[in-house]
Amino acid sequence: MTEKMMLFQTLGPIISIVVAIGTAGWVANTWLRIKNGYPLESSWGKPIYPKADLESVERIKLLSQENAQLRAELGSIKDRLGNVERIVTDDAHRLTHEIEALRDKRAN
Repeated sequence: MTEKMMLFQTLGPIISIVVAIGTAGWVANTWLRIKNGYPLESSWGKPIYPKADLESVERIKLLSQENAQLRAELGSIKDRLGNVERIVTDDAHRLTHEIEALRDKRAN
């Protein structure tokens, strides 16, 4: 065999693997862009934005409202957790006095 044939036999599988990895990376990149709403690129490097239909716009509005509600609920839960942590970590003597003070306020 000639040296060129041996070179092709040696480098052929390596080149094939590199091409396969590059193609798989391109497919994964495109899939992630589509999945997360990033614009694709044309052959000239200009972004190609997916068309937004009425259903998508309404879905985004609903998700934004739900997100705001969940953030508000999370804020209240953090406040409640702060109170529970304070109760658990405070000494019993001070806690007893605070409870008695609240009872006195309620009685008056």
